[in-house]
Amino acid sequence: MSVSMKYKTFNGNPVSVIRVQSEGVIPMKQHRSISYTDSVNEEEILVTKPVLPPFSEFLPMLETIWNNRQLTNAGPFHQQFEEALCSYLGVEHICLFANGTLALVTALQALRITGEVITTPYSFVATSHALLWNGIKPVFVDIDQHTLNLDPGKIEAAITPQTTAILPVHCYGHPCDVDALQTIADTYNLRLIYDAAHAFAVNNAHGSILNYGDLSVLSFHATKIFNTFEGGAIVCPDRKTKNRIDQLKNFGFVNETTVVAPGINGKMSEFNAALGLMQLKYIDSYIEKRRTIDQRYRQRLAAIQGITCLKGVGERTPNYSYFPILVEEAYSLSRDELYHQLKNRKIHPRRYFYPLIPEFSMYRGLPSARLDLLPVAMEASRKVLCLPIYPDLELDVIDRISACIADLS
Repeated sequence: MSVSMKYKTFNGNPVSVIRVQSEGVIPMKQHRSISYTDSVNEEEILVTKPVLPPFSEFLPMLETIWNNRQLTNAGPFHQQFEEALCSYLGVEHICLFANGTLALVTALQALRITGEVITTPYSFVATSHALLWNGIKPVFVDIDQHTLNLDPGKIEAAITPQTTAILPVHCYGHPCDVDALQTIADTYNLRLIYDAAHAFAVNNAHGSILNYGDLSVLSFHATKIFNTFEGGAIVCPDRKTKNRIDQLKNFGFVNETTVVAPGINGKMSEFNAALGLMQLKYIDSYIEKRRTIDQRYRQRLAAIQGITCLKGVGERTPNYSYFPILVEEAYSLSRDELYHQLKNRKIHPRRYFYPLIPEFSMYRGLPSARLDLLPVAMEASRKVLCLPIYPDLELDVIDRISACIADLS
């Protein structure tokens, strides 16, 4: 980690600006248009960059918060944001959270999940961490080689008398086989909770993908296509479930003197809710810009031997949240070699998801964590590379990235 301090002026007064940069922290720098041959002055190209609305439009909302002094506890912006999200996403009920991980932990609490839960080994660690936080045993099942989502054909063999739920992930925003998963859940009387952190605004032929299962959990982290700085939400099917979740995220309080469950403080603040309201005005344009970037990558990478671009799975409305490629054996470099070569050129892709969750120490001892039982997930984790994508990414920068991959082949 590196820390640097610079001095600038603000309204004529000197102020210190501290910049901290480390892996996992996205520095808020602006890049300019650059050419592939500009090797001296090229700026870093990060895998993502948070997108924000015009500050001038956000400022009146901040002034409102300053004036009414309601900073949290379901204030007016919180309530407006819930209503606006339900309308935009096409869902009945939603509960806002401080972040997606708290939402996932609370979703499991809300449905009283215990015992064993079948889940994917190919995800961000928060998916399985939420199970451990609830004292639940993860049971890993391999993924489908085309979608990289949990493979329904391999789930039934993993079901035991202790299995209570299935926790799939809509990986990269591509929907799981929701019909097959629901059939299995119904047959074995299991709960079905979707980690939909990647799936904001994704629709299939029947509407929002968030309406499937018992609950769907969203993340509004700064790296997601829709961000509220930090934030998350649970999409639920009925008012009774929403009321229980709202109680759980507020320490279990029903009223001033009654606590019905050992809840947690998971509430979203008014600042985050206000930003979310503003972000909704621009989200369609953000997604459209991502679509243009996605198409440009596919055009530029199509002729490169050994580079495979993942395809959609038939979603009617994609969100283009990531741009993953698979580095196959036919390419001249391994995935890791390409990763380091790009970093040397100030291009910073990410190996989402590597290592696999079962490779981390807290999961390694589980019987289902044996890597020989997860060959598809294992192969994907050694091939995948997510290339930079965010609405402000210029097309000539995409051309530079693509040219680097082509020249290294």
